[in-house]
Amino acid sequence: MSISKTYNPKETEDKWYSYWLEKKFFKSVPDEREPYTIVIPPPNVTGVLHMGHMLNNTIQDVLIRRARMLGKNACWVPGTDHASIATEAKVVAMLKERGIEKKDISRQEFLKYAWEWKEKYGGIILKQLEKLGASCDWDRTRFTMDEPLSEAVIDTFIHLHKKGLIYRGIRMVNWDPKGKTAVSDEEVIRREVNQKLYYIRYKVAGDSNAYIVIATTRPETIMADTAVCINPNDERYQHLKGKKVLVPLINREIPIIEDEYVEMEFGTGCLKVTPAHDLNDYELGVKHNLPVIDILNDDGTLNEKAEILIGEERFIARKKIAKLLEEAAQLEKVEDYKSQVGFSERTDAAIEPKLSMQWFCKMDEMAQPALEYVLKGDIKLIPDKFINTYRHWMENVKDWCISRQLWWGQQIPAWYLPNGQYVVAKTREEAFLEAQRIKSAPADLKPEDLKQDEDVVDTWFSSWLWPISVFDPSVCGNPEAKGNADLNYYYPTNDLVTAPEILFFWVARMIMAGHEFRGELPFRNVYLTGIVRDKIGRKMSKSLGNSPDPIGLIETYGADGVRVGMLLCSPAGNDLMFDESYCEQGRNFANKIWNAFRLVKGWEVDPQLDFVNEQAVNWYESRFNEALAEIENHFDQYRLSEALMATYKLVWDDFCAWYLEMVKPAYQQPIDKQTFDVTLEFFERILTLLHPFMPFLTEELWHDELFGQRDELQCCIVAPYPKSAEVNSLLLRDVDSIKQVISEIRNIRNSKQISPKEPLPLGIKVNSEISFKNYFNIIYKLANVSEISLVESKIDGAASFIVGRDEFFVSLAGNIDTEAERERITKELDYLAGFLKSVNAKLSNERFVQNAKAEIIENERNKKADAEAKIAMLQQSLGAL
Repeated sequence: MSISKTYNPKETEDKWYSYWLEKKFFKSVPDEREPYTIVIPPPNVTGVLHMGHMLNNTIQDVLIRRARMLGKNACWVPGTDHASIATEAKVVAMLKERGIEKKDISRQEFLKYAWEWKEKYGGIILKQLEKLGASCDWDRTRFTMDEPLSEAVIDTFIHLHKKGLIYRGIRMVNWDPKGKTAVSDEEVIRREVNQKLYYIRYKVAGDSNAYIVIATTRPETIMADTAVCINPNDERYQHLKGKKVLVPLINREIPIIEDEYVEMEFGTGCLKVTPAHDLNDYELGVKHNLPVIDILNDDGTLNEKAEILIGEERFIARKKIAKLLEEAAQLEKVEDYKSQVGFSERTDAAIEPKLSMQWFCKMDEMAQPALEYVLKGDIKLIPDKFINTYRHWMENVKDWCISRQLWWGQQIPAWYLPNGQYVVAKTREEAFLEAQRIKSAPADLKPEDLKQDEDVVDTWFSSWLWPISVFDPSVCGNPEAKGNADLNYYYPTNDLVTAPEILFFWVARMIMAGHEFRGELPFRNVYLTGIVRDKIGRKMSKSLGNSPDPIGLIETYGADGVRVGMLLCSPAGNDLMFDESYCEQGRNFANKIWNAFRLVKGWEVDPQLDFVNEQAVNWYESRFNEALAEIENHFDQYRLSEALMATYKLVWDDFCAWYLEMVKPAYQQPIDKQTFDVTLEFFERILTLLHPFMPFLTEELWHDELFGQRDELQCCIVAPYPKSAEVNSLLLRDVDSIKQVISEIRNIRNSKQISPKEPLPLGIKVNSEISFKNYFNIIYKLANVSEISLVESKIDGAASFIVGRDEFFVSLAGNIDTEAERERITKELDYLAGFLKSVNAKLSNERFVQNAKAEIIENERNKKADAEAKIAMLQQSLGAL
């Protein structure tokens, strides 16, 4: 039965994905095999597939499919993250569309709406991953707010609090005014922003004519100033020591303090100190015992403490205050200024430093073992250039603000007594028992008197448990637990594929949690992908409009084409410049394989014919084994892009362009059975080698009737991965020379415009050990020569070339334009003369000869000898003309 002329992914992808699911090829349960485990970096439940997901999950699927074919018990655990800030924002927006404000409903009502939203939209990205071919064990799908996983988070909080690693206190935090919550340092994206530097006059108290000028980018915070600071060594301001100034516009007196923290060279050398709205100012305020005046509401508007512009949004207030200062003659000048500003990763709101009562997790103690795992090489970061970044982070770790002022998430298990004291416990009943042990607790305390903390824990506080909690959540918070069969079989996992930007606040924390609750690492290798950029280097984003729709790409080029396109341009840890042409290249590769199969399928077999392709078959056998060893090495080093490229060349160049051309019969002629059978065997091996990269195409061809009847479970997805065997290096070297000879003859035809159909006689002057007679049939066939003769000397009037040490002569009687040939040879002689001059210059350079490696010098000498031989031969050809 014939197959269609071109490969149509739409006819195969849904069919085979459904079949794999039906036959449970993705499902994994513990058994006697070696496990190979990957846990998916859980995408946000709010998410849809973007190019970063596409790359990340393609890499994971390649690794898991290959492991499955290697006979390992491959388990890829999927799931999603509840993404507190992003999801709450989506739910609030949905409620607004329905005319409901969050402030007007209870927490329980809000959570009901949030779960409704999650059920409707939360699984979109996982369904999209199926389109990509992701072979996850979908029965194991987890969500970070599933009840057992949420319980694990609460148990972890209680455990770490008992150890003294979680505490509550007022600290300066990163405040997201749009999300109305604290965010961690790692969730703040710093960008250079064009701003204004405002030079403001502060009048000196008691002297109506005296003032000092202070430069600031944030005039809207002057009402929160509690001091002005000068450097004690600054000669310009010695007369101001011990004096006070008036805050512009509101005329509140504040002291002038001295501290060497102030840079005399920056701005005017005077610093306004605003402890409530700047981290450094806060530390300066603590040192000098300054009051703290917080003039901002949680949403970034000015409150009553500002005294003026109450209720105005902070950036609108900035413009209005600048105008008021100008009107009051207290604005000396305004300059353009560039500075780094932090933005919330989730809402993109400008971050506001804010003093706030929050929950924190101490990091020092847990960071040390997590650092050692990486420095000792127990956990490998790929590429290893990220080790120094990791070490810097871990050696300078700060306490982690783990509370978020949200409702969507795991509610903090802290319970407040009416007198403000608190206990940490899992339930109200347990909290009540704990509270009764407090000596100062009210005598008539009842369970309903306890009020649970309104905040939830940071989303990362659940996802740092992910490699453990997806298998056995009960272990989290309970280091003494032995763990269930799944955890003890699949953990530690093997490979984690993720992005470098979450190396600290997800990867490092998972290592900390793994050590805390299992006493071991959570994974062995961390493959860090690069950022997907467009072809001119810009990071792909919706706002720039430069990010294609991944599902649209799959529709256009097929999942296999897109997978190949992504991997062709994605070396580990380096940003990849994506262009849609890569997907087109992937689709073309799929069509090339399809057409090669159609060619073989169309051959007629004659069992009576002799086996005449032994050299070609032996060559491809060795070439396959050589390439397989190279591909395996790339996989061992996690060079997936290079592994794909080596596979691509093996299939497109070696198999399609050379091997099939060597063995295919003449037009409408049959092929011998031995060649046909071994070619089919080669094709099967190619399909198994390609399957991790191109699962749909390979499965479709695998089941063609040409390969015989297969059992329903005899699928490519579980076929044994090829094993490397012996390589005949001498044969490979010889055939490389033969291929070069054929290419040179083809070049001569092209340059002299001789028809490929016209046979040309070939003379060979053998100077090497190659037995050319063994390859006459290949040369006859692929170079279309009329005869081949072994000669002792050059052939006058023939076009000549050298391959290695052997000389070749193509007789062109009646086919040559003498003048054009003379011009061509002269140009080539000029080029070779220049090349030889540069090589001689290197070899005559004493410093080069003394310092270069022996093999480099030998290589240069070989270049010289080759160039001299070619020059001599070309000069002979020129003389003959």
